[in-house]
Amino acid sequence: MKIYTKTGDKGQTALIGGRRVSKADLRIDSYGTVDELNSWIGLVRDQAVNSNRRDLLKEIQDRLFTVGAELATDPGKAPKQKMPAIVSNDVKLLENAMDTMDAELPELRAFVLPGGHEAVSYCHLARTVCRRAERLVITLNESSPVDELVLQYLNRLSDYLFVLSRKMAQELNAEEVAWQPRL
Repeated sequence: MKIYTKTGDKGQTALIGGRRVSKADLRIDSYGTVDELNSWIGLVRDQAVNSNRRDLLKEIQDRLFTVGAELATDPGKAPKQKMPAIVSNDVKLLENAMDTMDAELPELRAFVLPGGHEAVSYCHLARTVCRRAERLVITLNESSPVDELVLQYLNRLSDYLFVLSRKMAQELNAEEVAWQPRL
């Protein structure tokens, strides 16, 4: 099987279900941004500080492929094969991981400036891409309904990535800089 098909040379691609749409379609932008997020999470997973979290981060990457499949499916046409789906336990897994990390972190009293260590910065980049993906999927949902659990998962994932960035900073003994607004 060749990677290139030439079917997208004129700016269109096929959804799962066969309908062709513009590569600039909001649905394509949404799952493309989820794909970008998945790459950033791969980079976060590859950081030595996350050696004990690699399995969870791989699971998150797998769920993002599930989100991408959901978003790539033509809402007007049922797929011929069974499709994976986000389930409530996927959201709960993120919440439990956050609760565990939060219990070991100092109380948050201010906004935190991204940075302090390269690995922490990668996590903040993943978080911001996750928020962008969430905004795109919310916009898509306004015109074409998206599974509510997909929206919840992306929202919780951005929270998870924030808490993870703080936990990574703690484990790396990186400075966590509180934002001090100039007034």
